[in-house]
Amino acid sequence: MGSVLAVIGIGYALVVGGLFLVQRSLLYFPAGGVPAPAETLVPEMAVVHLATADGLDLDSWYAPAAARRPTIVYFCGNGGHIGMRDAKIRPYLDAGFGVLLVGYRGYGDNPGSPSEKGLYADARAALGFLRGSGLAPATWVLYGESMGSGVAVQIALEQSETGNPVGAVVLEAPFTSIGDVAQAHYPFVPARWLVRDRFDSASKIARVGSPVYVVHGEGDRIVPVRYGRRLFAAAVEPKEMRVVSGAGHNDLYDFDVPEGVIAVLDRTFRD
Repeated sequence: MGSVLAVIGIGYALVVGGLFLVQRSLLYFPAGGVPAPAETLVPEMAVVHLATADGLDLDSWYAPAAARRPTIVYFCGNGGHIGMRDAKIRPYLDAGFGVLLVGYRGYGDNPGSPSEKGLYADARAALGFLRGSGLAPATWVLYGESMGSGVAVQIALEQSETGNPVGAVVLEAPFTSIGDVAQAHYPFVPARWLVRDRFDSASKIARVGSPVYVVHGEGDRIVPVRYGRRLFAAAVEPKEMRVVSGAGHNDLYDFDVPEGVIAVLDRTFRD
């Protein structure tokens, strides 16, 4: 009996150790082969270069805003590349918003490897680009898609701590932390304590001094809606949340989500 338990224990330890070693391959799913903007639904966008503090040069896409309209800084989720978001951002460009699609390190044709620390550096480079373009933080909308919500919350917090908060934060299918989501998907291991890239938005959101809008699919099986609700509950006013009946994780934009985001931003920036 003791030998059986020992074998089980060793096997369990090997499983836990293996998950720990490969965890970033389970979190980040970059794709290469980014097309030129002219080959997508957003041909008016231009390739721009973001210079990170650790020496990387990252390709991103940018289109300036119409007069007196804000600029959306779009932080993608963990899969694909920026070229795959052309249909999602088309409505915002049509509404006159500027859009900066942030190309992460290791995604598309960009150098480097993704990590929590690295993605924060990429986001800071994006804000540096906007400052260099003469755009004030009050005109920025930080948009975080799924994993990108963790980036948006961190950067919104940093900007709030400078005394110049961004104009608004939009979080699509956000989570409380990667550890919480990992624990839900891997309940047989202490996943919450093993994750290296935590993106702990729940501990930060109350200190974000910007209006927050959360949208989440009621049937989301990747980031269950309970995590979006908990994050929203921890945020301070002004805030709004929409739970989309019938939507999952990847099909939110089949449920007039852009129209809702635009309506919220129009109210926010009109006030």
